[in-house]
Amino acid sequence: MTANTPAASPSARLLVQCADRPGIVAAVSQFLFRHGANIMQADQYSTADGDGRFFLRVEFQTDGLDCTVEALRETFSRDIAPEFGMDWRLGAVGRPRVAILASRTDHCLLELLWRWRGGELPIDIPMVISNHEALRKDVEVFGIPFEVFPVTSGTRPQQEAAIRARLREERIQLVVMARYMQILSGEFIAEYPARIINIHHSFLPAFAGADPYGRAFERGVKIIGATAHYATEDLDEGPIIEQDVVRVSHGDTRESLMRLGREVERSVLARAVQWHIEDRVFVRGNRTVVFNR
Repeated sequence: MTANTPAASPSARLLVQCADRPGIVAAVSQFLFRHGANIMQADQYSTADGDGRFFLRVEFQTDGLDCTVEALRETFSRDIAPEFGMDWRLGAVGRPRVAILASRTDHCLLELLWRWRGGELPIDIPMVISNHEALRKDVEVFGIPFEVFPVTSGTRPQQEAAIRARLREERIQLVVMARYMQILSGEFIAEYPARIINIHHSFLPAFAGADPYGRAFERGVKIIGATAHYATEDLDEGPIIEQDVVRVSHGDTRESLMRLGREVERSVLARAVQWHIEDRVFVRGNRTVVFNR
């Protein structure tokens, strides 16, 4: 499904990751200039540690190009990338196809759908997938198909295989786990490397498992928060995209902690999805470089 968004000038993005050395920015900018690109935004970062890694994100208008974006990509791969040993990607800016997975809890899911309907998230959402019926009415009011794949401990492989088949049918580019309370297999995660975003509260590993806010209340915590990260086979330990916290006090109740926790979870997840679809996140091992300003 597609929400209405204002028309914009056609643009493309170039993402580069390589060993740091002089001349990279000059070579890229001169290349784009020669082919008629108008650079709208450029972000760069060099690591300070021993491996000296360089990251570059360039967004440019394509109206004045002297060739197609595809031809520009081919020329870049021949004339620029080999000289610097670049790990790179260049492509037109479009609307990625995103599938949202959710279980019974609605706050993260609805935040994404509200932002999508308001045009803040320029994505297509072909479907929301769940293992329960609980959120059907909430989703269908947005005009988005809601598909349920029930699961038990004995049917998990079959259920996941069916979900993966649907994602392939819909040509899904990004999977968002909006409080989807199921563990994905290594095969599922390998099919979408750095393209599955998960959200969890900030109490891990101290309060893992059921009722984390209740146990945090009993412990008298002073800060609660949330973490959005890419899913990996190491549960809740993938590269972090965004985090945030809010202070709490002795005056807060178990219920107010839960409310504050839901608020921070949904905003953190929405920002992580936004930055991913805008190609602002570079994965480097188990860490990220995020050009979010």
